[in-house]
Amino acid sequence: MSKLVSIVIPAYNEADNIFVIAESIKKVFSTIDYGYEIILVDDGSSDHTLEKIKDYASTAENIFFLEFSKNFGHQLAVKAGMDHAFGDCVISMDCDMQHPPELIPEMLQKWQEGFEVVYTIREEDKNLSKGKRSSSNLFYKTLNWLSDIDLEAGAADFRLLDQKVVSVFRNFHENEPFLRGLVKWLGFKQFAIRYNPAARFSGNSKYTFKKMLRLALHGVTSFSIKPLYSAVYLGFTLSFASVLYIPYIIYAFVNHVEVSGWASVIMTIVFFGGLQLIILGIIGIYVGKMFMQSKNRPNYIIRSTNIQQK
Repeated sequence: MSKLVSIVIPAYNEADNIFVIAESIKKVFSTIDYGYEIILVDDGSSDHTLEKIKDYASTAENIFFLEFSKNFGHQLAVKAGMDHAFGDCVISMDCDMQHPPELIPEMLQKWQEGFEVVYTIREEDKNLSKGKRSSSNLFYKTLNWLSDIDLEAGAADFRLLDQKVVSVFRNFHENEPFLRGLVKWLGFKQFAIRYNPAARFSGNSKYTFKKMLRLALHGVTSFSIKPLYSAVYLGFTLSFASVLYIPYIIYAFVNHVEVSGWASVIMTIVFFGGLQLIILGIIGIYVGKMFMQSKNRPNYIIRSTNIQQK
């Protein structure tokens, strides 16, 4: 009996890509001896994505869907798919065709060789704008510098996980999971495959610079308390820097060019005001994450699905 591969695909406003990605996967599996199922997760789309998914699911018994009650985000959409995927291994990939399905046989080959996590690293796409490439590189540099994990530049959410790894994932209930970091943190036997991203078939990238920055903050605060230490170091550094301002104050006083009280007051206000805001902001992020987690709300809500309870 051939092994079953579950493929999880999050979709947010990807109506034009549903049929293309599903047919491409079907074509790949027609050449290899594996069974497969596709789990499409509609992440609160505002276009006709859900209709396209349901139409396609009605044509085959191995096409399943989860409909979120609203937009919960890409990472939780992938997590929801994995929570409902019970194949021998689970592959997560994006819906826009930039994760080439043709790479699946190589991923399965490495899995058969004993690797429990097969993840992919995207080669730099020269066709992307300089700003997009720069923001991506800055994302990984910032994350690796401030956190306790080491992600390769270009690490993607296109990965294969053995079912034993997915079973561990189901026990995670973080309200803002950073899956790339969690995969690294878990351990197991891992293998990386480099690939050249294909052209986006339809639609626009959902990861703007603002979202990349937000994802980086989630990654850092999920895996490290280094920012808290950094706040302490910053306090010492700025305190020392303020001492260097004293000679100017003395010079201004001796030469009678000072504005009475201006230098000391402004220096004190600017220095301590900025320092306090930075440190309070860092602490606030951690406290906020604990606050949201302590509510113990469901991480996502499924409005409808055609998956039978297992």
